[in-house]
Amino acid sequence: MLLTDDQKMLQETAANFLADEGSIAEQYRHWRDTHCEDGFGHALWRQFGALGLTGIAIPESNGGLGLGATEAALVLEEIGKNLTPSPFLTTAVVAAKAIEGTAHAERWSPGILSGEAVLTLAVDESPRHAPDQIALEAKRHGNGFILNGRKRFAVQAASADMIVTAARTSGSPGDLNGITLFGVPRDAAALENVNLTDSSKAARLTFDNVELDADAVIGEVDSGWAPLSRALNAGRTGTAAELIGVATGSAALTFDYLRTRKQFGKLIGEFQALQHRAAHLYGEIEIARAAVLKAAQLLDSGDDSAELWVSVAKAKAADVASLAAREGVQMHGGIGMTDEHDIGLYLKREAVLGELFGDVYYHRNRVAELSGY
Repeated sequence: MLLTDDQKMLQETAANFLADEGSIAEQYRHWRDTHCEDGFGHALWRQFGALGLTGIAIPESNGGLGLGATEAALVLEEIGKNLTPSPFLTTAVVAAKAIEGTAHAERWSPGILSGEAVLTLAVDESPRHAPDQIALEAKRHGNGFILNGRKRFAVQAASADMIVTAARTSGSPGDLNGITLFGVPRDAAALENVNLTDSSKAARLTFDNVELDADAVIGEVDSGWAPLSRALNAGRTGTAAELIGVATGSAALTFDYLRTRKQFGKLIGEFQALQHRAAHLYGEIEIARAAVLKAAQLLDSGDDSAELWVSVAKAKAADVASLAAREGVQMHGGIGMTDEHDIGLYLKREAVLGELFGDVYYHRNRVAELSGY
């Protein structure tokens, strides 16, 4: 798809901002090497807010820009290129979509817009992504609910002011009815903050008779599947876009290396075998980018085929980002295996993003099911 002039301007703004403020050395390595519990810089997050980037997915009625998945994808691709640690995906895209149109949006939108608030989503309970298998129990108790159960892989939950938590208020795991979303304060559940492969943070949450009042319900009781699906589709498309950025950033380092590294008195980029691999990688990235933009466009237009294309995009982007990172490390040779070179960092980020909101196999299977197989 062709980008509008406004979309190109947004893309350029995000690219310049992240290149200046979110460089790999200044952000990724700094927060990793200082063993920061958040894994990202709150000052940089506030700068996201000052530029208006945090309001992309927030409706104008709540003070946001009222844009869509396409614009969010453009920003996330730049985040992926720079490996910028940021709560943009979890807060301004996923959580913002989960609370959209509710009283929680009224409460949290100002903080998201300013870059002061961090929100996240807690949905998975097993090693594999299975949002329909929610078993975390929410029992009615007086005017509220009591939650018992566990969540895992809740990205940036230890830094979140509020955790959008999917629980079961009726039915059994596998039922789409009976799921309710709750706005849970970070200190309500026992939390174990863990390092992921790329040094980002996620948490395991334990809910042991956690009491919430009725105001914690996001939307309607037993009707949480619709807003959860909306948030997941936004998150999957956003993650796919960030993976395209990871692939592009990794490929750019690799192509530059092919142009400068000499062996046997020749630039290694002159060797035909490496030229073929580089050309193949470039083509695959462009195909994956087209799939991501198509999915985002269909989400924005409310097309019935959007759900299918979201899974196509996530599967393809994860596959291509993995190819780009692996080819990058291999073509760099020995230096690609060292921490001093940035190429290996792309491999680590790709590994985490590839699992987030469903891995390649989950989405390939989902494409088959949605296609009637």
